[in-house]
Amino acid sequence: MSDSSPLPPARLHPEAELARDALSTPLLSRATRLARWAGPDTRVDAGGGLVDEQLPAAAELLGLSGDDAAAYASEAWRVAVDAGLVEIVDEEAGTVTSGADLALLTGGSPQDVLGVWLTALEAVLADASVPDLDDLVDLVDTGGEIDFSSLDWDPEAEAEFLDGVLGNLYLLTVSEDGPGDGPVPLPALAASMIVPSDMGEPTNDVLEQVSDAMMRLDDQFRVLEPVGLVEYQPVDEALMADAEGAEETAAPVDDTDVSRYGMVRLTPLGLFGLRSRLLESGLDAPAVGDLADKGADALLDGTAVFPQAAAHAETEQWLARREPLAAARELLAAARGLDTGAPLRRLRCQQALSLVGAEAEPALREVLDDPELGGLARVWLTEAGFSGVPAPSEDLVFWLTVDTLAAQLAAEGNSEELRALVEGLAAQHSGFFAAAWRVDHPATADVLEAMGRLHPDKKIAKEARKAAFKARSQQGG
Repeated sequence: MSDSSPLPPARLHPEAELARDALSTPLLSRATRLARWAGPDTRVDAGGGLVDEQLPAAAELLGLSGDDAAAYASEAWRVAVDAGLVEIVDEEAGTVTSGADLALLTGGSPQDVLGVWLTALEAVLADASVPDLDDLVDLVDTGGEIDFSSLDWDPEAEAEFLDGVLGNLYLLTVSEDGPGDGPVPLPALAASMIVPSDMGEPTNDVLEQVSDAMMRLDDQFRVLEPVGLVEYQPVDEALMADAEGAEETAAPVDDTDVSRYGMVRLTPLGLFGLRSRLLESGLDAPAVGDLADKGADALLDGTAVFPQAAAHAETEQWLARREPLAAARELLAAARGLDTGAPLRRLRCQQALSLVGAEAEPALREVLDDPELGGLARVWLTEAGFSGVPAPSEDLVFWLTVDTLAAQLAAEGNSEELRALVEGLAAQHSGFFAAAWRVDHPATADVLEAMGRLHPDKKIAKEARKAAFKARSQQGG
């Protein structure tokens, strides 16, 4: 994920709902139960972990059974300590007491609960970057320290890799053309970290790296699911089995079924958690609703870089807090200007006004004679079905056309939709370029140059470029 490109806004669930989700996650709920169970007789080792003798009782309390019961209980205890639900009183004696944050889970605000969950999340993320403990035991030297030089593992690189994967998962989730609430295939997520964007057919070496990354991520997402960050469908065990053995014992499976290779989805709680981490790292990670209490100028400028659906949702929240007529007047005032961002502000203003009812009519009539807003006002009043709308002058029609094209260029670049608009405009008005270069709009030359780039007809494209040259000469540029 690039640090320079703006992130689309996240659509977060209400904090009260997220707090309930946090309390119901398997790992935090287990950690909470252990924190309330801990008493004067509870003992921890030098690292703060529950002593082996008390793990069976902890597992029984949590309703855990099987070979991994003690490991799960130990993990929940470590989260309880790391999240401040349990406090170590005497390290030598190994005694504990309830932590200050335990009371926040029942008597605190949703923000308090989410704060505890975020602390637990950081502890789990740190654990997810650590290799299997069985591998580490074999590497302990005579001094009791782990010989990292013998292990193909770089703690910082591993944490950075996981952060990168989670950043890409976040971006896919918030992007308008991403899967949204749907799952992401694990191979695609692994490839996003390994395969260069300009690579055509991946080499065998690259494919092997992707396969290795998938196996690492499979282990890591299994660790991250209990804390509520993701919903995860693991890699099919048959794929990891020995090829010959799998042929003998496994039933026939569909090799085209991508879900066999693992599927991961960021939960609403996970979306909140990753956004919090992005903000903590200094990145701008907006959320829908951030602009609801700000002025119309902030709304129009902010939504200028939002995808269409996100801009619509943000505007709805902004309008919900205001009276329609006052909101319309504020939007129109903020849409004025001749700076480079003004055309896109007016487009966002027009889109926002489409969400306002008939109560906005007086505000639109007030700006009919405004040289920058008069065309926009006529369009709104006409589309809303009001009568008595004065016809626009030819100058106003051309000015509004240039302003609209400038806004579309800023919003979409050289898109297919804009190309179709340019072709239709040139076809409907045979003398368009002869008149357009005279339009007194700061973006006239830029718009005409874009039309020259976009129009497929060489003759018409040449006319557009000639008109752009005239416009730039008239503007003294």
